Amino acid sequence: MKKPTSHEDIQKVFDCYCKKILRNEAINIQKHYQRMNDLQISLSELTPEQLAHLSVYDEYSTDYNLYTIMGYDVKIKNELLNEALQELSEEERFFLLLYGLGFNDGEIADLLKLVRRTVNYKRQKGFEKIRKKMEEKQHDEE
Repeated sequence: MKKPTSHEDIQKVFDCYCKKILRNEAINIQKHYQRMNDLQISLSELTPEQLAHLSVYDEYSTDYNLYTIMGYDVKIKNELLNEALQELSEEERFFLLLYGLGFNDGEIADLLKLVRRTVNYKRQKGFEKIRKKMEEKQHDEE
């Protein structure tokens, strides 16, 4: 390659060099953006399950009602269920909340010194009342 001799020739070589660098840098940037576009997905393209997995929801004590049963705290967040539970007697609510904590009829019967069949009957009656009250309230809201 011939060495540039004049100031104008040096300017042209430098200009050509700068343009080549800028063109290659632009190509690199475009490739980088293409890789990023291939890896990234828009939030609008996510399924509700995927979006829920990525989401974080704040929880406040006013968002749920708290029932304390035998030292256990039971949090009820569903308004409809909470209203239906409030309308039950204390005993019916007690059986249902214990059942909700994972106690079976035999364990509840042993705890309260009752016959297992009595616990089963009261639990079923409580669930039936809850179901009816929730259906009524749901139809009223619609």
